[in-house]
Amino acid sequence: METAQLKFYYKNVTAEVLGKEHGITKEQFDELAKKTAPLIEQLDEQRKAGKARYRDLPYQTEMAKSVRNVADSVKGCENFVVLGIGGSALGNTALQTALNPYMYNLDEKQRKGSPWFFVLDNVDPQQLKSFLDWDQDKLDKTVFNVISKSGRTAETAAQFLTICSLLEQRIGKDRLKERIIATTDVKEGTLRKITEQFGFRNLPVPDGVGGRFSVLSAVGLLSAAVCGIDIESLLAGAAEMDKKVSLQDFYQNPAAVIAAINWHYYNRGKRISVMMPYSFALKDFADWYRQLWAESLGKTKDTTGREVFVGPTPVKALGVTDQHSQVQLYREGPNDKLFTFLSVQDFGTDVEIGKAPDIVPELDYLSGQKMSRLINSEKTATEYALLASKRPCLTVAFDKICPYTVGQFIYLFETATSLAGLLFNINAYDQPAVELGKDATLALMGSGDYAQLAEKIKPFEQMDSRFII
Repeated sequence: METAQLKFYYKNVTAEVLGKEHGITKEQFDELAKKTAPLIEQLDEQRKAGKARYRDLPYQTEMAKSVRNVADSVKGCENFVVLGIGGSALGNTALQTALNPYMYNLDEKQRKGSPWFFVLDNVDPQQLKSFLDWDQDKLDKTVFNVISKSGRTAETAAQFLTICSLLEQRIGKDRLKERIIATTDVKEGTLRKITEQFGFRNLPVPDGVGGRFSVLSAVGLLSAAVCGIDIESLLAGAAEMDKKVSLQDFYQNPAAVIAAINWHYYNRGKRISVMMPYSFALKDFADWYRQLWAESLGKTKDTTGREVFVGPTPVKALGVTDQHSQVQLYREGPNDKLFTFLSVQDFGTDVEIGKAPDIVPELDYLSGQKMSRLINSEKTATEYALLASKRPCLTVAFDKICPYTVGQFIYLFETATSLAGLLFNINAYDQPAVELGKDATLALMGSGDYAQLAEKIKPFEQMDSRFII
């Protein structure tokens, strides 16, 4: 087991710190333990029945070998580009930001022989055209990883078709397989058909693993491996966390405590969940968390079919940046939020603050100090200010940011999401509300399968001039 670990700290939600009105008493924690402990076992049973397959990903060594083999096959490419959206993109971005240097895409030395890395997770024409203009004379040195289980996701399909057209013009249809890797369903679907016709190298989107839970599969691991990230250590960290989140003792199980605290506060009017990393490297994991929490827990009906309209609203903030944009609201606005800080003990590097000029002795206190001490002091100071305003706070503490602790973090919050779903008595693995917007897009783009829906949408296509000012 690696020495660097992830720790979870929850004293600052207790009545001891916040008082009984906003804090959780010992008696309330015991009640939460009584309610949540059986759900740990229930989730275990779901896992055995194949209903929580993301929990087996850390142990799929053959999958990791396949990812390594494909990653090795693209060594020497100058650019590696992910085409995907949502769960096919957010995890890839978060791993890259967390585990590679800030200047990775600008400094060849920091890339250490790995390719430049891009995630195209939107269909904004200005963004895409800018990238294509830059890459047009580099297409024969660029590898594109298209990620889609079905291949029918409009955004990814549009990107993919555009790239294929450009590659065909540049290098010919017969050489598309040199530039494209597909991560898709093993047996069926539009992208599977294309993959087999053109002979693309390919990796599986695992059955029974939704996109937002897929970062520890080939979906997230290929781009990580290509960019020099130790995917074996990432999976080992997740496996280590699996032991912790499988413990039946509520007070020793961090995922159970996270889920229970969130459920408790949601039912007491604190329905906004703010994740605030005090580390730029972790900022995109707040984005990843937003999808995981929102898509999993925002549901109209519970498992009995009863209308419940539940779901904590996840919000991201970045320390220290958002101390200067959001903390005023967080302290003096409605007391309807639960805060989760991400902190780092060892940043792996540091910067010494320069000496203050003689004319400003009031800045002497900063001179010679470490930047790591300043950012961690800012975290403690912000938490203290929030607690003074009776705002509950949790902390997830990284000994250091490395593949092992990142793997632990991913697995911890995926399991906490599942347990929160059981507490809310909803299905944490579907996302039915997403479908209408997807279908409406297809209708508006002229898909014959949605002609009737297109007629219904017509009144909304144009702005009503009576309401334009």
